[in-house]
Amino acid sequence: MEQDKAKHRLAGAVKKLMEKASLDSITVTNIVKEAGVTRQTFYRHFRDKYDLVNWYFDVLAGQCFEQMGVTLSLREGLILKFDFIRREAVFFAQAFKSSDYNSIVQHDYEFILEFYSNIIRKHIRRELDEDIRFLLELYCHGSISMTSDWAVTGMDKSSETLADCFIEALPPKLARLLLPELQQQV
Repeated sequence: MEQDKAKHRLAGAVKKLMEKASLDSITVTNIVKEAGVTRQTFYRHFRDKYDLVNWYFDVLAGQCFEQMGVTLSLREGLILKFDFIRREAVFFAQAFKSSDYNSIVQHDYEFILEFYSNIIRKHIRRELDEDIRFLLELYCHGSISMTSDWAVTGMDKSSETLADCFIEALPPKLARLLLPELQQQV
């Protein structure tokens, strides 16, 4: 598809620019010049540069999260997520440094909050209780903060170790709802 080609071209351009500059300092003009497209093409697909980064994140994250809970365990899905962040280290280090209102930190938080909420709703067959919602929001904020710290400080932990830490940090009520081996205890 021509639309996807343009989006990927713009994503490639912002990735290349992020090798030399912070996301916050890169302009749409820089991106379209690097991509060899017009501003009109950019704005046909994205609201701003952060929307472009978030779209690219969704493309990458979708590849691992779509199988989590189906053919992948939570641990396996997290390892895939951390592996793709590691493969795109420069991109994600720069993206996680941004503090814009439309940043990848906020986008990833909303993404995983909705993802985990859907898993829990499917399991309990109703909307989340207030206490479960609170625990999930708290856990998601913490996990995004730790993912961001890991991405911008050199990714010293392996994907497996980080995934294990995230699972160990699950509050027991959430663990029973998100980890299949514990679900019979609900």
